[in-house]
Amino acid sequence: MNAYPQTEALEGQIERITYYAESSGYTVLQLKAPGQPELITVVGELPQTYAGERVRLRGQWLNHPKYGPQFKARHCEKLLPATVTGLEKYLASGLIKGVGPITARRMVKAFGVEIIEVIEHSPERLLEIPLIGPRKRDLIVQSWQAHKEIQNIMVFLQDHGVSTAFAVKIYKRYGNEAIEVVQNNPYQLAEDVWGIGFKTADTLASHLGLDAEHPARLQAGLRYALYKASESGHVYLPQPELFQTTAALLEVSTEPLPAALDAMVQRQQLRLEGAADCPDVFLSPLWQAESGIAQQLAYLQRSALAHRVSTEDVSRWLQAYEARHKLQFSQQQREAVIQAATYPIFILTGGPGTGKTTVSRAILDWFAEQQCRLLLASPTGRAAKRLSEVSGREAQTLHRLLAFDPRKMAFKHNEYNPLELDLLLLDEVSMIDTALFYQLLKAMPGGARLILVGDSDQLPSVGPGAVLKDLLASGQVPAVILNQIFRQAQASQIIRNAHSVNQGQMPQLLPPLPAYRQADAFFIAVDTPEQLQQQILELVNLRLPKAGYQPDDIQVLCPMNRGLAGARQLNLALQEALNPATGQPELVRAARTLRVGDRVIQLRNNYDREVFNGDLGTVIGIDPEEQLLSVRYPEQDVHYDFSEQDELTLAYALTIHKSQGSEFPVVVLPMMMQHYLMLQRNLLYTGMTRARRLLVLVGQTKAIALAVKNQQGLQRYTRLAERLQNGSF
Repeated sequence: MNAYPQTEALEGQIERITYYAESSGYTVLQLKAPGQPELITVVGELPQTYAGERVRLRGQWLNHPKYGPQFKARHCEKLLPATVTGLEKYLASGLIKGVGPITARRMVKAFGVEIIEVIEHSPERLLEIPLIGPRKRDLIVQSWQAHKEIQNIMVFLQDHGVSTAFAVKIYKRYGNEAIEVVQNNPYQLAEDVWGIGFKTADTLASHLGLDAEHPARLQAGLRYALYKASESGHVYLPQPELFQTTAALLEVSTEPLPAALDAMVQRQQLRLEGAADCPDVFLSPLWQAESGIAQQLAYLQRSALAHRVSTEDVSRWLQAYEARHKLQFSQQQREAVIQAATYPIFILTGGPGTGKTTVSRAILDWFAEQQCRLLLASPTGRAAKRLSEVSGREAQTLHRLLAFDPRKMAFKHNEYNPLELDLLLLDEVSMIDTALFYQLLKAMPGGARLILVGDSDQLPSVGPGAVLKDLLASGQVPAVILNQIFRQAQASQIIRNAHSVNQGQMPQLLPPLPAYRQADAFFIAVDTPEQLQQQILELVNLRLPKAGYQPDDIQVLCPMNRGLAGARQLNLALQEALNPATGQPELVRAARTLRVGDRVIQLRNNYDREVFNGDLGTVIGIDPEEQLLSVRYPEQDVHYDFSEQDELTLAYALTIHKSQGSEFPVVVLPMMMQHYLMLQRNLLYTGMTRARRLLVLVGQTKAIALAVKNQQGLQRYTRLAERLQNGSF
């Protein structure tokens, strides 16, 4: 039932879509209505519409102070076009895969106004149309049927006050059962459909008449509160904090929440740990992962003890190695190689310029000479590529190493099918979250050794947990922290400044003058976000290319997404400067436009296509007829359906969090007081250490000073260090 008052009805054919926001369904279109000499502007939250469609609208006439008379549509009923011209425009509008303007013209020429009847009831007759073969016929028929189902879903959602932007995903997930699933349990959408969150499901539940304190709503609220906490890095929440957060979210009292919690604990959806009167509450998968990490590490420790070698043997080998390679290891570095060779599990950590790479190579060479089977891995493709380059050995991403099977939604390598190796060296461990580390440990065979390499002062993982910090804090895993900067590295201002920041000191802020031409770190002062954006555009588009750097060498890294000085706005400005519109096909959705040549980043793990959150690529093709967007990644080309484009966003500018595990030849790093919520020492340190050849800080000195001073950060709720201390190491 429509909740809005209907004062007028309007029917006509859509001439063009002026604007469509996929996130909200907000539409501005031009409608040709019978008897009206001019096109009518229609606005409102509508199902996605196409040029050429006939629609019957209900709503109200408004007089906009700037744009004049408009029809504010509250409800939209779709009708099939009644004319040949309307049908041709309708079919060519992009709603059917395989049908572009040329094919649409041929279809309408062949069958006229009967073309829809042919598609639905006599699809074999489509073969009479030139250049339509069996494959294309099947694609057209399947796409048309999907379109009809999607329209039913979109109208259903609209009638219940929910944005229709995710109707395609709902249909793909549930097929013809979509409406039934939504009616039975709207909160299932938040569990099953990527991009649909609790709030959207809650809005739908409200329109379906679900009581505010219905058990399904309370339980969904508890789960959502824990999920949002995990997005902030927490593995659990204390019960009082969970109840307060959930009550505020649902706008209910905390009184009914204990019963909802108990029901979820009984079904083992949630786990409790700690004092009975004030327990910590875990999502079951995170409780299992954190508990499992402690158990698996203890298992590796016990199973590899029989293979220990003497430190004297390693010391003698190390002396010969230094002579052979003309190296002079520091005492710290020697100790690191010895511990790595003699302990089943070992952590090597330290900042840039401290020799982690040199030590890692020596460790690998030792084990190679012992005829060990070696594997190297990193969390991201970019980090794995760099590890391969510096080690001289092949490295893989963790997802490729563990071989994810999208059909089973699980890794092929696990406790029942372990990896075939004697030693795994895992780099960039600070990036690894609790869940992924657990999956890795389950796949480690008994007797294997594990070398963990990373920088504990960098930002923690994007996902829940603080694995590297907890391992170090436990005191239960042998570790060496390299802190001596070597002479060659001391010549780099990037490295010296990064260590200064890490020690709570201001970096040396050199202006980009000819006198400092040999330096590799500079500072450009600006006062406003507008000035910052102008400086960045000049740097990326003019000044740095003149200095010999290609645009692809340059990466802008931002503390946050929001604001004029944030990644979103900078991406739009950089896209217009580096890859403006040329009249070639574009993919336009809401405020986002993707063009061939755009630099993009994957926003979620897509196991079917083997692309993962944080992977960087370049758009190499946009096919409006097949509705496919193609992206080239370092390891493969990936093709996306247009409906999946929200998995991608522009990557001319990235957040510092998204840059973890990567290095770029040139980093431009804006630091403004508008970023104050994110200005922390480890964030500035991480951003600076992403630069390999040149670092340009742009912004305000006081913003840099605030970041250097602030080392509070968010304290994550984890129990891993405690579990390790209570274990049998």
